[in-house]
Amino acid sequence: MKNAYALLGVLFLVLIVGSAYAFNRVSVSPGINNMIIQSMTDTLSLTSSAFENGKSIPSKYTCDGNPPAGGVSPPLSWSGVPEGATSLVLIMDDPDAIKPAGKVWDHWVVFNIPPDTVSAEEGRGPNGVQGVTSSGKGGYGGPCPPDAKHRYFFRLYALDSDLSLEEGATKADVLAAMDGHIIGQGELMGKYQRTASR
Repeated sequence: MKNAYALLGVLFLVLIVGSAYAFNRVSVSPGINNMIIQSMTDTLSLTSSAFENGKSIPSKYTCDGNPPAGGVSPPLSWSGVPEGATSLVLIMDDPDAIKPAGKVWDHWVVFNIPPDTVSAEEGRGPNGVQGVTSSGKGGYGGPCPPDAKHRYFFRLYALDSDLSLEEGATKADVLAAMDGHIIGQGELMGKYQRTASR
C-alpha cells in the first residue's frame, strides 16, 4: 500500500512539474510576448476636433475641399507620450484603396517629430521631416476615394530614437527604420465617400 501511495505521489509531482514546464514554454512564446508588448504600446490617445473616431471626415480635408489638389490636413491632438520618447511618427493611409491586390495608399508620412509636440494645426501638420505619399509627393494628400466609402487611418508612434532618414523617405522606409523602437502608439480612423455628382 505504501508503495502505491509513493507511486501516486511521484506521478503527481511529475504532473505538476510537467505542467509548470509547459506553462513556462507557452508564456515565453514569441507570439504571446509580441501580443503583450503590443498591448503595452497602445498608450497614445489620438483625436481630432474635426471628426470623431470611426466617423466621416469633412470634405474640407479631402480632394473635394479647397484647394482641390488634396484639401488641408485636419487638426490633430494627442496625449500619453511615454517618458523616454525621442521622436514621434505620424502616418495616414487607406487600406481600401486598391483591391483585390490588398495594397495600401499612403496619404501622409511625417517622422522625427519632437516628442514634446502635442498637436498638429489644421493645414500645417506637425513639425518634422516629411516623407512621400503613394503619389510621390511630400506633405498631406487628402482622401479621394474613386469608388466607395474608404477608411483612413491616422497612426501616431512614439519612438525611443530618431530615424536616420532623409526627407522624401517612403512609408516602407519609415516602418523599417522604426522596427524595434516603438514605445507607444495611438490610432484615429475616419471615413470618406465622394458624392455621385463629383
